[in-house]
Amino acid sequence: MENQHEEQNQLNIELNEEIAEGQYANLAIITHSNAEFVVDFVNVMPGLPKAKVKSRIILTPQHAKRFMKALQDNIKKYESVHGTIQDQEPVSMPMNFGGPTAQA
Repeated sequence: MENQHEEQNQLNIELNEEIAEGQYANLAIITHSNAEFVVDFVNVMPGLPKAKVKSRIILTPQHAKRFMKALQDNIKKYESVHGTIQDQEPVSMPMNFGGPTAQA
């Protein structure tokens, strides 16, 4: 009976080859409204005036907070094995994308 309950709580997640390859991003632009957080992952190349959004993720505020906590937990685990991740200088964005924005 307990095994049946565990099977009902399992989620089968599929990952196709294209998504499994991933996308490199070295900038995240975060905007939000009262209903959602939008995270654009961007690949900025040095010396080029244009950059492409590689992926956009839209989250509810509740999921954004859960994601933040999960990321904090994973960073803590990473640093306990590999040492402290050194912060770099903050990235300055000369352009205004409009709306409340944070960078990561």
